[in-house]
Amino acid sequence: MPLSGSPAVRRSGGSGNRLLAALPPADFDLLVPQLRTVALDQDAVLSRVGNQIEHVFFPHSGAISLMVDMANGKTVATAAVGREGAVGILSVLGPSPSATTTIVRAAGTASRIPASRFHAAFNRSPAIRHAVQTHVRAMLIQFQLGAACNALHPVEARIARWLLHFRDRIDHDVLPLTQEALSEILGVRRTTVTLLIRNLRASGAIRSDRRGQIEIDRSRLAAAACECHGTMSLEVEETFSMNTAQSRVLVVPDAVGESGDAM
Repeated sequence: MPLSGSPAVRRSGGSGNRLLAALPPADFDLLVPQLRTVALDQDAVLSRVGNQIEHVFFPHSGAISLMVDMANGKTVATAAVGREGAVGILSVLGPSPSATTTIVRAAGTASRIPASRFHAAFNRSPAIRHAVQTHVRAMLIQFQLGAACNALHPVEARIARWLLHFRDRIDHDVLPLTQEALSEILGVRRTTVTLLIRNLRASGAIRSDRRGQIEIDRSRLAAAACECHGTMSLEVEETFSMNTAQSRVLVVPDAVGESGDAM
């Protein structure tokens, strides 16, 4: 597996994983002994559909897509994950095969922990359980709106939405995506992607399309996308804002309880 591990893991800052950063220090410390910093290489497969989930990944940078593989060999992406979320986190529900194939679309780094160790910390920590709930809510938003988008919106709007999703996660206007990757993500033929890219270039939404590098104009691309990108982004951001506030509530100093007893 093209991942190199390092035991040096520090408390996540503003540029780190948002789920880990929202944890109170004591709860984060439950994970630290088993967390390893790993490189997420371009096109690396973190899990395959049908295989047991062995690790949970908390991206600090880069972007990952969750792919559904159909019996006829076609694929389609159901969600994107960056530093706001995690991959493999549903392993806390118990041993079960992965329902998706997870592929790194933009290289980055992540904190990785064995699924069994994360499950143990999950059982001990209300804050970690709340973080998992936050992640699940954010993913459900993507799944539900994504299903509606796939059924109701034209592919021209959907490719713009996906390009914006990846732009949000890597925070750069040059996206390391090939037309082949976009064809897998959208579940359409490569020739369809070529036509879509050509039309987006003509409108100025894509500035250039070199091999494996797509440079976008964010404002023009947003105009070409459907409302699903904005709706997803807003609802996910609200979900994480609530998670941060709730995580603070979960930290109750012992002194408060002792003062209450004395009153």
